[in-house]
Amino acid sequence: MTDGTTPAPLGLGLAAVGRPAYITEGRDAALGGDRSVEAMRERAHLMLDAAWDRGIRFVDAARSYGLAEEFLGSWLAAHPERPADLTIESKWGYAYVGGWRMDADVHEHKEHTLAMFERQWPETLAALGGAPDLYLVHSLTPDSPALADGALLEVLRGLVASGVRVGVSTSGPAQAAALDAARTLPDSPFSAVQATWNLLEPSAGPALGRAHDAGWLVVVKEAVANGRLAPGGDAVGAASLAALAAAAGRPLDALAIGAARAQPWADVVLSGAVTPDQLESNLASIAPSEADRAAFARLAEDPADYWSARSERPWT
Repeated sequence: MTDGTTPAPLGLGLAAVGRPAYITEGRDAALGGDRSVEAMRERAHLMLDAAWDRGIRFVDAARSYGLAEEFLGSWLAAHPERPADLTIESKWGYAYVGGWRMDADVHEHKEHTLAMFERQWPETLAALGGAPDLYLVHSLTPDSPALADGALLEVLRGLVASGVRVGVSTSGPAQAAALDAARTLPDSPFSAVQATWNLLEPSAGPALGRAHDAGWLVVVKEAVANGRLAPGGDAVGAASLAALAAAAGRPLDALAIGAARAQPWADVVLSGAVTPDQLESNLASIAPSEADRAAFARLAEDPADYWSARSERPWT
């Protein structure tokens, strides 16, 4: 865990390089037209190499990220000396159902049941070549059956006993409620969270602080809001943010990621970069000044509006 006085380290998230289509703005220009399995595997390995070379030691995947676990597993197998220095996080509870098509009607299927866990855990082990360090329930919401399924919770406690840290990722306007519910469960198996926090959607911050204070590992995802806070992004206020970034001699995404890394409860902030240049830009992040913080406070959107707009983003 960080001590709250130094920036949280970056991790690499594989959501955007594990499948042909995703909702990140500007992805077409970055990836080009070849979205074959071979091309995406090569891209994933390129990004993993770039992250390793820059000292990144936290990698995030999920069963629903297409072949992200398989791509990561083949990279780990090619570098057997590296896993000991890495923290590998993956997630279950969503299945990828897009059939490797850009135009699929449905890309993911969500199911937080014991049957889904019992299917996906062996798939994760096979894909990665071993157990991840962290295994999260993917996109927990307050109404998730995972919070009340006694048999599932007992199995998750067994996973904890085996040495795997169990946690949740959160999504939607009620992230804080879902996180608090998972944290306060009697004999909760959960001790890690991956949550969306960015300058447009900071509402989970207080709940993340409570989790951090309780000893949870806190991982931030979507710090650039699926590209809305990257150069060329469509966020309201992006122009004023870009001016702040220019004054600091940094790209816009570096400003957004720097704000996330400066949060006292953040232990890891994920980069969703799909090119080495994007990763370099993310790594250029800087802590915000007091003037920056005042400007940031005016950017927050209503959480319901933010998540509604996110749900309508095209898969490209």
